[in-house]
Amino acid sequence: MEFNIIIEKGEDGYLISEVIGLLGCRTQGRTMEELLANTREAISLYLKVTRQKRIRDKFIGVNLDKKLIDLKKEFQEKLRGKIQSTEVALSIASGDGKEHMALISALINLPVGIRFAALTKDGVVDL
Repeated sequence: MEFNIIIEKGEDGYLISEVIGLLGCRTQGRTMEELLANTREAISLYLKVTRQKRIRDKFIGVNLDKKLIDLKKEFQEKLRGKIQSTEVALSIASGDGKEHMALISALINLPVGIRFAALTKDGVVDL
């Protein structure tokens, strides 16, 4: 399979790639060689997960002006019944602490498994 990617340079000097057609499939690298290796890995993992779980990307809208506890409740209400397995992949790349806390709190209160990982210069690391 062939994929098109968009490459841009981040403010921190890292190169960032986004795979066209694979929603949310993004990674970064310090050098072009590292970026391309990380992009291949990201594509492989993305395809593996979507084949195993038959994931459909769905967006939900929430009112970010709400207080934290109300935002958490809204996330829970909108996510309930939409998660068909016990594992969820979540990439938090924007927003603020309130949004992140509300979403993570909502997920913890649903029947899903939680695993924290970070993308580092050495690749994906479990926390």
